[in-house]
Amino acid sequence: MSRKPSEPSRGRGALSWPDNRYEPASREILREDEAVLEPLPTVVLPDTARTIISQNESPDVGFSRSVNPYRGCEHGCVYCFARPTHAYLGLSPGLDFETRLFYKKDAAALLQKELSRKGYSPEPIALGINTDAYQPIEEKLHVTRSLLEVFDRTGHPVTIVTKSSLIERDLDLLISLSARSLVHVCLSITTLDKSLAQALEPRASAPYRRLDTIKALSEAGIPVAVLVAPVIPKLTDHEMEQILKASRSAGATSAGYVLLRLPLELKELFDEWLRHHRPDGAHAILERLREYHGGQLYNPQFGTRMSGSGPLSDMLSQRFRIASRKLGYGSLPPLETTLFIPPSKITHSRLFPDFVP
Repeated sequence: MSRKPSEPSRGRGALSWPDNRYEPASREILREDEAVLEPLPTVVLPDTARTIISQNESPDVGFSRSVNPYRGCEHGCVYCFARPTHAYLGLSPGLDFETRLFYKKDAAALLQKELSRKGYSPEPIALGINTDAYQPIEEKLHVTRSLLEVFDRTGHPVTIVTKSSLIERDLDLLISLSARSLVHVCLSITTLDKSLAQALEPRASAPYRRLDTIKALSEAGIPVAVLVAPVIPKLTDHEMEQILKASRSAGATSAGYVLLRLPLELKELFDEWLRHHRPDGAHAILERLREYHGGQLYNPQFGTRMSGSGPLSDMLSQRFRIASRKLGYGSLPPLETTLFIPPSKITHSRLFPDFVP
């Protein structure tokens, strides 16, 4: 049984602390503890990671390597597919995921070390795929910026997916990378409805700000795409064409979409969110999602887990293709991989003051 306060905590997406799947026993929150839940503070701790580049073998995503500066995400998106990863830390995928955060304080040094390994061959690295690299704590910690500095100085290609306008802070680095065809940026937009966005993703940038960010990046010459994600049946799916149109007007040149994914503990969290925020439509939304996954709330099978299968999936895909074609969306330009210089071969120590090859 999950631990649940009497009322949702202000500015948070999850409504409870469901026990993670590795817990030997379930717990309930004591009533006398409820008073301390408002407001629920964010705790940020260092993550003593030994490596920084993760390898990906999933055929569903367009990258083989990624770097995640943070564990957990203060954006608090209730639908976030990464929530179950907090169980690996002995924490709840619910409110712990958005209030107990970890940052990789040695991220830049670790990246420099791995890029200097003998025989390293550059391929685009996806930055902040599991959790957003530009979540609110980045404004103070600058971990993501330190990684971008490494990519910029070594001429290494990088891709970014975010739902934060904070990325505009790093326009100087993005412009430098873009001038050498070393960066793609993608803004994720779930809904254009401000009130719905506040409930679904309480600490992410508002939808109109993400459109402003697409415009700012595009005007700076940075290749920018939009990701309509997640598409939530009977809640946001009707907005697909509107989001694509607004993003194209803002300057996005490529687009994609991902169907809502509810792995592991996320099923309970999203069900709980629906029954609080959309009680009249909760059952219909979940039933429609099951229609996309052969009667299940989620099917983890490669090839269909991000798009579903069957007639509804085909219709959604067709809608996306028709709208994208009408709006003139295409592909982002290829990224350059021949400009890479390993940190160990850059002799000017001022570029990497903390790096020992």
